[in-house]
Amino acid sequence: MSTFRDASRDDLVVIEALIGRPLAGRCAVVVRRLDGRPVVIENEPHLRDGTPMPTLYWLVDRELNAAVSRLEGDGGVHRFESLVDSAELAAAHEDYARRRDAAIVQRGVAPTGGVGGTRTGIKCLHAHLANFLAGASDPVGALVADAVGLPELRRDDVRDGPVAVIDCGSNSTRLVIVDASMRTLEREMRITRLSAGVDATGQLAPDALARTYAVLSEYRALMDRHGVGAGMVVGTSAVRDAANRDDFVDGARAIAGVDVRVLDGPTEAEFSYAGATTGLAQDGRALMIVDVGGGSTELAVRLDGVMHATSMQIGCVRVTERSLGREVVTHARRIAAEAMIARALDAAIDADPALASVPGGVRLVGLAGTVATLVQLDLGLATYSREAVHHHLVTRDVVQYWRDRLANESPAQRLGHPGMVSGREDVLVAGLMVLDAVMDRVGASDLLSSESDILDGVAAWLLAARGTPSTWHDGGVRWQR
Repeated sequence: MSTFRDASRDDLVVIEALIGRPLAGRCAVVVRRLDGRPVVIENEPHLRDGTPMPTLYWLVDRELNAAVSRLEGDGGVHRFESLVDSAELAAAHEDYARRRDAAIVQRGVAPTGGVGGTRTGIKCLHAHLANFLAGASDPVGALVADAVGLPELRRDDVRDGPVAVIDCGSNSTRLVIVDASMRTLEREMRITRLSAGVDATGQLAPDALARTYAVLSEYRALMDRHGVGAGMVVGTSAVRDAANRDDFVDGARAIAGVDVRVLDGPTEAEFSYAGATTGLAQDGRALMIVDVGGGSTELAVRLDGVMHATSMQIGCVRVTERSLGREVVTHARRIAAEAMIARALDAAIDADPALASVPGGVRLVGLAGTVATLVQLDLGLATYSREAVHHHLVTRDVVQYWRDRLANESPAQRLGHPGMVSGREDVLVAGLMVLDAVMDRVGASDLLSSESDILDGVAAWLLAARGTPSTWHDGGVRWQR
């Protein structure tokens, strides 16, 4: 199965206008100009009627096509054939044929040849440039690129290249870039408070969108630096609760240049579970994750091969805005927040009692900023260290100690503690209240911190989905192994 996703309807309209005729087969855009216009498409190796399609990568940009045609008219084919190493050129043809053949899904006569449909020499400079822009090692394409000069481009989906995932959460916007072996190349977090005011207005506020879009622009630059094309932006609680979610999706897609998906709560929980539990040693207890976000908290546990997952509307920002407030916590506000959290937990457990009655108990794994900041406070880390935070064990007594100590301080005083993350000082108490209540309900006396989470789960899914179909529904994607 080919690694590409079908081109969108809008892309198809543009592509057919560029080539001047309807497309006879499936394709996907793999290279674009920075403004989004298609430059190179990847073709399925057979047309819809079964006719073999030897050209895997096709240059559709009009300006580049015209420039390459002028180069060919000036004798470029013969000139470049005399300049390139014949062994390197033969290797490019073999690699091209191998990648195209790996994408074949139809039976029948197979396409033949390498770049431009030939296995020797140079037939078409356009095909070599397209191959080079799509990320292949093509000596002819490199010469053509130097000769015609290139606009600023980005690659949307390059086989075997790194992938990026951006999580636009209620309180923070985070990025991970991993290579094909899941080795982390970049991992970044910015406090953007996308959910600010959503509870009151039902809308993502203009200033919250502006903060998030600015970070997406920063992350797109990092993605370009690493040659990332394939990726995904996921929106969670704040986005799925907002009436103007479609505006966010359109804006995020334009800036990040990758697909944007708004995950439903159970799907968010499944991806978080996949990211946090991969490679974690078993100790006889069922692994359960608790992901305390800004707008929601997810619980997930796999029992007898069945995933039990829920999403509750009790994130640290939501509880702060609705009940707890941002200053020193009063008794009345604490009681109101505890009641809000208890109602959400009651509803979740009533809907799925298995979450609170796991035979043999659970090994609780905590994710996201509330847990990471708690660990940094426990360790007194003035400077964040992923190695120190990841898989650090904290007891429920530690959760309660920091909950009560911080509740009696102002946000400014909280910032004085080594390990407190700027931007969390006003919402961490609410997050710790949620965490303590969850530990009580599931019977967990301690908590293992995980710095691997939904980002890692989605990244692993993207890598696994190369060459396999993916299933999206209800605004989310279901994890498939």
